[in-house]
Amino acid sequence: TPLPSSQTLLRCRELRSAIVSPFKMTIIIEQPQFDAAAERKVAGDPAELVLDGGFTVPDSNAFGHTFRDYDAESERKKTVEEFYSVNHINQTYEFVQRMRDAYGRLDKTEMSIWECIELLNEFIDDSDPDLDMPQIEHLLQTAEAIRKDYPDEDWLHLTGLIHDLGKVLLHPSFGELPQWAVVGDTFPVGCAFDECNVHSKYFKENPDYHNPEFNTKFGAYSEGCGLDKVLMSWGHDDYMYLVAKENKTTLPSAGLFIIRYHSFYPLHKHGAYTHLMNEEDKENLKWLHVFNKYDLYSKSSIRIDVEEVKPYYMSLIDKYFPGKLRW
Repeated sequence: TPLPSSQTLLRCRELRSAIVSPFKMTIIIEQPQFDAAAERKVAGDPAELVLDGGFTVPDSNAFGHTFRDYDAESERKKTVEEFYSVNHINQTYEFVQRMRDAYGRLDKTEMSIWECIELLNEFIDDSDPDLDMPQIEHLLQTAEAIRKDYPDEDWLHLTGLIHDLGKVLLHPSFGELPQWAVVGDTFPVGCAFDECNVHSKYFKENPDYHNPEFNTKFGAYSEGCGLDKVLMSWGHDDYMYLVAKENKTTLPSAGLFIIRYHSFYPLHKHGAYTHLMNEEDKENLKWLHVFNKYDLYSKSSIRIDVEEVKPYYMSLIDKYFPGKLRW
């Protein structure tokens, strides 16, 4: 069955003069404000995490609005709502099973982590009300902000760099999936849709909404079953998790958890679906809360010289991943 599409949901843009060759370029992003007195004080035990680090949350996004304000009048409001209407109607339990089966085989190509980063230069995320720039800028913003506050957690720096690499699903060589099947907030399928989901009204047109097997609190699952047993809406989070896991990454479980659930805002922002979590999920969620602030609020503007920082991140890639990965 061909996937529904919308011309507003997939936009590939030519990079302008601010970004030149992927090996020699300067990215213009805004300097996050760090409290010089607030040094990183994080122990290895995630239970001891200091969630604030030295990072100060900016007052507004690139459009002058509060972050994740889906009702603010802006040039992206219509595009974002159109995205979520199609997403919520079509992300069904059957669809997710089909996508995991098709993409879980990892038979599309072989390439390195950095080669994948370069592929993302063309794409802008239509689900994001806070950002209108190529993805490589967001990846480096996130990684460098984390590195500033948590210098000893190199696995977290790398997680910041690679967390969105699953967005290569937008690329023609990966089937050129529509954006509703790649980006946006994620949520469990196979159980009732929580009202805290963005633009939740559109779930009423999802076939699973009316299916008694899937429209109750637990649906196909049981209390405390663990998120690993829960099917999430299909997109770049779950895909990159599958890529990392099947290519035998040595990232800690918290890193894999962040990659797989960083778009699961109903959980880590609103506290929904906690009845499905097990104890390991609860521990890893502490790291996701640390990560999320940098993922969300570092979307602003320092000059990052890619040539300068690339050797550091290449050393982390070599430490935690093989040279070539199956995708």
